[in-house]
Amino acid sequence: MNLHKSKSLKKIRFGELALYISDDVYEPAEDTFLIAKNLKAKGLVLDMGTGCGILSILAAYEAEHVVAVDINPHAARCAKLNIEMNGVSDKVDVIVGDLFAPLIEKSIFDTILFNAPYLPENGEPNSPIEYAWAGGRSGRRVIDSFIGQAPKHLKIGGKILIVQSTLSNVEKTVRELNKQGLKARIIDKQNLFFETIVLIEAIKDLSS
Repeated sequence: MNLHKSKSLKKIRFGELALYISDDVYEPAEDTFLIAKNLKAKGLVLDMGTGCGILSILAAYEAEHVVAVDINPHAARCAKLNIEMNGVSDKVDVIVGDLFAPLIEKSIFDTILFNAPYLPENGEPNSPIEYAWAGGRSGRRVIDSFIGQAPKHLKIGGKILIVQSTLSNVEKTVRELNKQGLKARIIDKQNLFFETIVLIEAIKDLSS
């Protein structure tokens, strides 16, 4: 698919950024903006589930380098386009893959960002874009897998920023991150009509 020629291509703006999004890629919403609002990037950043690439672009303005991963190949192509258009293609690598599968297990990242798929939904995703929100029956299928793997890729002193909904048990996420030796806490939230979107920060300190 050539995004430049897509009839369904939509242009949006976020501050100074101009972004193009096709109909098979998750459009930034309140959860995305909650991370963006609290993002302070440095060193090497991992943007897990990059979508259209908005968080990778924002991180690249401050960080040394960004690795962007998405299971949706359409999202990866969209992210590459937006990263190039916003002038940070030399600082961002985009990879197609399922969570940490395409990465070497090594503690190299200073910051890991994850706008998790957190909505409870039965069955497997039926289309690439559904991977952006479908979290299985409890909404935790991908979140729990992420928590089990992420600390192995995080430097001492590094932090994880993960956003999810109160529909998928925020307290369990904080508890499980703490069990992994991280110091986790809620740092921001936004109330919506039927849920609250919560941003959790988890830091890997010297005792981890």
